[in-house]
Amino acid sequence: MRNAVASLLCLYLCAPAAFSADTVGPLRGFSNDSAKTEREWESKFRAIPDPANLRAYMERLTKRPHHVGSPYDKDNAEWLLSKFKEFGLDAKIETFDVLFPTPKLRALELIEPTKFTAKLEEPPVAADPTSSQKDEQLPVYNAYSIDGDVTAPLVYVNYGTPEDYDMLDRLGISVKGAIVIARYGNSWRGIKPKVAAEHGAIGCLIYSDPREDGYFQGEVYPAGPYRPKDGAQRGSVMDMPIHPGDPLTPGVGATKDAKRLALSEVDVFTKIPVMPISYGDAEPLLAALKGPMAPPAWRGALPITYHVGPGPAKVHLKLQFNWDTKPIYDVVARIPGATYPDEWIVRGNHHDAWVNGAEDPVSGAVALMEEARALGALLKQGWRPKRTIVLCLWDGEEEGLLGSTEWAEAHQDELRKYGAVYINSDGNGRGYLGVEGSHTLEKFLNSVARDIEDPETKLTVWKRLQMAEIERQGPEAQPHRSAYRRTRIGLRLHRVPRLSGRGIRQLGIRR
Repeated sequence: MRNAVASLLCLYLCAPAAFSADTVGPLRGFSNDSAKTEREWESKFRAIPDPANLRAYMERLTKRPHHVGSPYDKDNAEWLLSKFKEFGLDAKIETFDVLFPTPKLRALELIEPTKFTAKLEEPPVAADPTSSQKDEQLPVYNAYSIDGDVTAPLVYVNYGTPEDYDMLDRLGISVKGAIVIARYGNSWRGIKPKVAAEHGAIGCLIYSDPREDGYFQGEVYPAGPYRPKDGAQRGSVMDMPIHPGDPLTPGVGATKDAKRLALSEVDVFTKIPVMPISYGDAEPLLAALKGPMAPPAWRGALPITYHVGPGPAKVHLKLQFNWDTKPIYDVVARIPGATYPDEWIVRGNHHDAWVNGAEDPVSGAVALMEEARALGALLKQGWRPKRTIVLCLWDGEEEGLLGSTEWAEAHQDELRKYGAVYINSDGNGRGYLGVEGSHTLEKFLNSVARDIEDPETKLTVWKRLQMAEIERQGPEAQPHRSAYRRTRIGLRLHRVPRLSGRGIRQLGIRR
């Protein structure tokens, strides 16, 4: 992580177009002396990040659940602000008021052919003391599902993608008037209830099948990293392709005096009630299904025979939410540029979480914090960035990119004039470098990847990625194909729907 953090200084110091594909030689557009100076500052920057600090930051930020509207969310924001100031940066908190529904009632039961009531609970894990902070945790739910009270036959729809409904048509099965059950994976969760409603379903359940997220993959928590029987995935089902951010203030920052839509006017809620469940709760429901056998590709890893339905399984789903407005706290620091102050390099990671958030987002947020500390240390040594750097720790990302979108909407005139580059992160984990974004940064990021040493293999992260792709393709890979084209997995940049800074990218910033 130290080297990955340090390499971002390249972007802070130089324009992306200034880098050559081979970073060993002089930087294109720079004299030898100026390139030498740039690299000397980068070397100083690389030496600053300290893993002990990363651990300390993570322990502080993940001590308690810190979802939107929670006391520890605000406490974390205030602590982050104090750290930015301690690092010598000009920083502030920008507050917005957003719609944030939380569960008031959740009920799911199988009523035919047998009776079963879903637990809808994640029990504490003895090895993890934070798992017992039940009074502070959000229960398992999907944010921006509508309220609903529906009873209907159950139909299994695999991943719930349009292609899966084509298969159901071929099987002669309709979901009209049914409640569908889909497994997580193969598409974003918000697609599943949307497509289900388009096909006439009146409710949607989403479960984590152990084939993708459980014992089929390896040891479950706490013995390993995979989802245990009673674990379920929280998440937003806001229709973000319409627009991300606060549902009540599309296109404008959700400030206190912003004009807000009535709930009946909002167009990003689901059309049917939807709820996530564990594979422990899903198994009795799926086991009660009959009808055609599920196609081979539809079969998960539960110890049952997978049928599609409908019937004889009939389920009752009831959901009610508190439709409250809550404050969110974006922590923003700014370092003025010395040469091009009207060109902004914006760097973001969110700080809110569904629960304690050690991996998502804190593993990424602590890296940004060490970047901030390192930049502050360089400032004290006389360094100045050529372009203005804006460091942002967003709130409300999990529910629908709330913090980044509201900030971008509130500052849209400035961003259209000054925004040059946005760099987003979300989490760090063991594995290979992965980057997604604008094609204009592709060569630059590949050159940076050649400068970063992988701590495990001592290769560059670019080379490790290359070797992994060669291994993945196996002997059938054509040797005459360009290694550059063949091995850029993770570095072939493309637009993706889920980045904390998506609100910024949608505002027409020049790239």
